[in-house]
Amino acid sequence: MTDFLCGLSEHLCAANEGAVVDSVIGYRTLTLFFSEIITDHTGILTAAEQYRHEARSRTEKSELICLPVWYSEESGSDLVQVAQHCGLSVDEVIALHTETIYVAAATGFAPGFSYLGYTPEALKMPRLDTPRRAVPAGSVAIADRQTAVYPSSSPGGWRLIGRCPTRLFSLDWNPPVRVKVGDRVQFYPICQDEFLALGGVL
Repeated sequence: MTDFLCGLSEHLCAANEGAVVDSVIGYRTLTLFFSEIITDHTGILTAAEQYRHEARSRTEKSELICLPVWYSEESGSDLVQVAQHCGLSVDEVIALHTETIYVAAATGFAPGFSYLGYTPEALKMPRLDTPRRAVPAGSVAIADRQTAVYPSSSPGGWRLIGRCPTRLFSLDWNPPVRVKVGDRVQFYPICQDEFLALGGVL
């Protein structure tokens, strides 16, 4: 679905060049903002129907982004509770989380925050009943069957299982995000020393 929506967004922007101001991709939705001076909803719908009938897929393969994670009780305060809830060992939680290749289905909540799906069914976790007031930047977390990295310190109700030292958002970049909708993401484990060497902050 994500690949289709990415391709549809690209097609509609190209077919209505200059008219589309912005496009926002969700898990199963595409929202377009366009100038009615240049086109109208009929033109947008016609282009969308053309894309659907042609069943065109994206010509570019999504990028595989590998992110390091320091998994531990110190870096992920909910890691042990996640393991207990899922009936797994901590090592099994880490193995399942790192074996999976996730797709960035949507962005939001905070600049650079990407919703990555889907975690294995065995790692399905409810969100916290009461969100934390502050989650450290770089925290790797899971909720329901999604996982994500908090790009900056912020409130959050997801279960924390580790920390990633990789910077994910900067206004100096173009685009300003490391992970874009449609990209594939895989995590790999590192130790505390590697975390610090890669720029992580305790």
